[in-house]
Amino acid sequence: MGVGKPSKRQAEILRFVAKFQRVKDYSPSLSEIAGHFKVSIPTIHQHIAYLRKKNLLSADKGKRRSIQTFNDQKRDLVEIPLMGLIAAGGPIEAIRNPEPIEVPRSMLPRGANYYALKIVGASMIEEGISDDDIVIVREQQTVDDGEKAVAYLPDKDAVTLKKIYREKKRIKLVPANKYMKPFYETNVEIQGKVVGVLRREI
Repeated sequence: MGVGKPSKRQAEILRFVAKFQRVKDYSPSLSEIAGHFKVSIPTIHQHIAYLRKKNLLSADKGKRRSIQTFNDQKRDLVEIPLMGLIAAGGPIEAIRNPEPIEVPRSMLPRGANYYALKIVGASMIEEGISDDDIVIVREQQTVDDGEKAVAYLPDKDAVTLKKIYREKKRIKLVPANKYMKPFYETNVEIQGKVVGVLRREI
């Protein structure tokens, strides 16, 4: 989807919204924009509608202070490495080919390291994780029973995404798909906990 060219007044509105956001740390209302430019609220509403169509800003209908330029939204994103693919089915060989991916800052609480993995397979669909989704993973070496974890299986040199349960002398790896059965391993290294999901675009 392309980006359109704003009119002179629309460009002025974009600059005003961006500056207002930087100074106040929240978005201006329609009435504040109208007051600044000394025009009616319906006039500003029309300009905002045109700017949305041109992909120059976003605004949620019916939600106050939701007008944002995409430069403002950029500040709310942070880059983490997309490390490759991970199986949500049978284990597959780990693919580590880091490239940056932008995710919402709100998904990444401070005080930890994060990375992303693209899902292959459908064994976690009952947890809302589908083929081609991207999971956000916090690096950690332990998880509680029942949590979704990135598990490295040294004996198979493979990585998989499963719910983890500890038994006496083995680890139970459980899919979230009623058509798939759990499996067991004695040698499992936890590489991280799933803390979020970016849905594939349909």
